[in-house]
Amino acid sequence: MNAYDFTLLDTRLRALPSGALYLPDHGTLCVSDLHLGKSDRVARRSGVMLPPYEVQETLQKLESDIAATTPACVICLGDSFDDLAAAESLGEEMTLWLARLQAGKRWIWIEGNHDPGPVDLGGTHLSEVRVGTVTFRHIATAARAEVSGHYHPKHRVTGRSRPAFLYDHDRLIMPAYGAYTGGLASDAGVLRRLLNPPAMAIMTGRKAIPVPI
Repeated sequence: MNAYDFTLLDTRLRALPSGALYLPDHGTLCVSDLHLGKSDRVARRSGVMLPPYEVQETLQKLESDIAATTPACVICLGDSFDDLAAAESLGEEMTLWLARLQAGKRWIWIEGNHDPGPVDLGGTHLSEVRVGTVTFRHIATAARAEVSGHYHPKHRVTGRSRPAFLYDHDRLIMPAYGAYTGGLASDAGVLRRLLNPPAMAIMTGRKAIPVPI
């Protein structure tokens, strides 16, 4: 799988090359910032037409990660939908696909700033959830022992920038998982203030590669 295994406050974590996070001791898969329906939201608000394939591409990637890890629980760590209207406009095919992915699993939607309310797509809607020693929430706080998303971090090495996990002794910030998501450089001020040295980036791609920040 070309994943990278590490530990955060005694909880074993596995960063997958796709940008998903797996907790092997808890049978839990976590993905952040899917932003499903972004093309619909952009068209609705600006009239700009984007190729409407990002939902299919993102769900295909998620299906592959679920097949590889066979989790008992899936956590979608906020901004799973580009807005709440986008969740309602997925269409029957994508809605049924999502239902198949959810079947037989505990499925948790963590609320994000783009999707702060519950969606009628199965699963449980929570503001945060604790697994092992860490708490999963959408936006990082000053608290220790947290896994968050929101910032879509990217890290650059030798001229190439890739979505990346960022972590230190106290917290992990997830990369965006969705197909139509931008990114924030790992040296941006808000990320530097959240992470204490020594901090690491885990770059995604064909292989999850850890590098010092």
